[in-house]
Amino acid sequence: MKTIEKAIENFMFFSRWLQLPVYLGLIVATLLYTCKFMVELWHLLTEFTAMTENTIMLTVLGLIDISMVINLLVIVFIGGYSTFVSKIDFEKHEDKPDWLSKINASSLKIKLIISLVSISGVHLLKTFIDIHNVPLQDTLLQIGIHMVFIISALLLAITDKIMHSDEASGAH
Repeated sequence: MKTIEKAIENFMFFSRWLQLPVYLGLIVATLLYTCKFMVELWHLLTEFTAMTENTIMLTVLGLIDISMVINLLVIVFIGGYSTFVSKIDFEKHEDKPDWLSKINASSLKIKLIISLVSISGVHLLKTFIDIHNVPLQDTLLQIGIHMVFIISALLLAITDKIMHSDEASGAH
């Protein structure tokens, strides 16, 4: 019976590798977003003189938005892989980002929600800049979604703080 239990446990532990195609797919999505960024940047460069200030600002905000989505994807595929699949040996790499040394499931969730709040904020700013062309219902919906993200971020941060204070005090 112990042999069967050990085999099941090994199989369960090995199953974490099923996430690998997901993380590789997110890298492909990052490549596609990079292509989209380059197309938008090219559009900005080639049509700059014919654009209004609002159009330039909206295009630049679109570039910022793409950049933030790429940052989110990087956090997910590197953080997720190293947290849930296998540790990545970055210790000796001179370009290792600081956040990688402190990554765990809890910090990953906080980084994700902060990224979502930031991305939502950029979308909301784009709406406010182009407010005359956006239906009121859409604007209110975006504000509502943004507020849900902010409240979620606050609740997650409070929960994380409570959990870590319990760990620090030795309570479980």
